[in-house]
Amino acid sequence: MPPADNHDTKWKGSRDAWLDAAFELLLESGVDSVRILPLAKRLHVSRTSFYWFFKDREALLGALLERWREKNTQGLIQQTEAYAESIVEAILNVFDCWLDAELFDSQLEFAIRSWALQSDMVSRQIDAADEARIEALTRMFVRHGYETLAANVRGRTIYLTQIGYISMKTQEALEVRMRRMPAYVEIFTGKTPQPHELRRFHARHGYEPEGDG
Repeated sequence: MPPADNHDTKWKGSRDAWLDAAFELLLESGVDSVRILPLAKRLHVSRTSFYWFFKDREALLGALLERWREKNTQGLIQQTEAYAESIVEAILNVFDCWLDAELFDSQLEFAIRSWALQSDMVSRQIDAADEARIEALTRMFVRHGYETLAANVRGRTIYLTQIGYISMKTQEALEVRMRRMPAYVEIFTGKTPQPHELRRFHARHGYEPEGDG
């Protein structure tokens, strides 16, 4: 016979399960669809079990925003602060975010930005996140010797380019995106990436250019 706590967990779900289901509904149908009864049906649990984890629907929505801040804003900032011997390596650390959903979830970003169109509160959260992310990118360039204004412009250019990708739901095959990366690096930094820098970046993402091997 399974332990009682396992039985309770199955009956109630878990906080992360509720959040995962809420994110799925947010992505599929927008914030108005994120309601307790549809979530309970999706999780095959009792509606009342929701209250083991959240005070009310507003608390759930707040937790979704917190998950977004922790994953995307903190994920991006941490990548700007990762060790790099050159600005090229630093930029490639940031580019990891665009290829690894564990570092930065583009679908979650799109869903939150869509929600912001209906909510002044969420719009303010987006504004704060944008400012923090651009500031982190600016600091990264300054650490690598760029003057403050130039650092800010380069940071803004990188960031707004990627937000454009997300907002337009642009889809690129890995091969296509990897071929474009050296040109993006050169445009954003003014430096040409060296073969060893690109090899390390490719290896992190399991990519092998044609002719290598």
